Amino acid sequence: MDRKVTRQVTGFATIDGAGVHLIRVLGNSTVEEYDPFLMLDSFDSTRPEDYTAGFPMHPHRGIETISYVHQGKMEHRDSLGFDDTVTDGEVQYMTAGSGILHEERVPAAKRLCGLQLWLNLPAKDKMAQPEYTAIKRADIPEIGFPGGKLRLLMGNYKEWKGTQSRYLPLDYYAIQLEKGASLTLDTEEERSCMLFTLEGSVQVGETTVAPKTAAKLSRGSSVTLTAEQGPAIVMFMSSKALQEPVSWGGPIVMNTRKELEQAFQELQEGTFLKAEMKHQ
Repeated sequence: MDRKVTRQVTGFATIDGAGVHLIRVLGNSTVEEYDPFLMLDSFDSTRPEDYTAGFPMHPHRGIETISYVHQGKMEHRDSLGFDDTVTDGEVQYMTAGSGILHEERVPAAKRLCGLQLWLNLPAKDKMAQPEYTAIKRADIPEIGFPGGKLRLLMGNYKEWKGTQSRYLPLDYYAIQLEKGASLTLDTEEERSCMLFTLEGSVQVGETTVAPKTAAKLSRGSSVTLTAEQGPAIVMFMSSKALQEPVSWGGPIVMNTRKELEQAFQELQEGTFLKAEMKHQ
């Protein structure tokens, strides 16, 4: 059974960090339907003044963040001692787990384009060991097909394997389609699947998904993407819905209000970080 589009979200313009202009596509109002995908921020600018202020050091707990840099550069530094840079076509994958502090510096580029996805952690793994992984171009399989290619950012695609998510299954693809090209993806019936049109529009069944739009897909064993109106770049994400309660406050996502209050109390008391620096 083919998957269909059940909801589309275009988001709204906002400013985050020290003054970064972005589009917040998914957030508090989409938690239940898009489970386990929590937040999705899209950024696309040729004006360095929109983003070079970056995101100064800030905390996270209870989630994983996956930042895809389609064009441009992003520099990461955190309380574990990781200091790393990703650029065109690369990914930053961070498990906040029990707690991490990190900052993201965004140098000026001809164009900054990409997105950051927050993936929820299961209740049993909320306090897991924090970790960071840079997924560089050499780590990303590229699979060609008639009229395009699929870049396997994370997870599996047919017989190909990419970087694996630590706590939830996650297949994450960047799919490039030429005008008129189609790709059919086989999907597990129970998976929670969505897509985001990074560039151009895409046809899913009888539904057109406009540029810069997140589309939640119904259950099914496959989905067909077609670039009828012109070339497109589509981000496809597939994981497992948790169906657990969510208590979300800023950069911290837990299961209960008590856990959330505890996290903010620990921030005030200086006891938030549970993991020691691993890298010097």
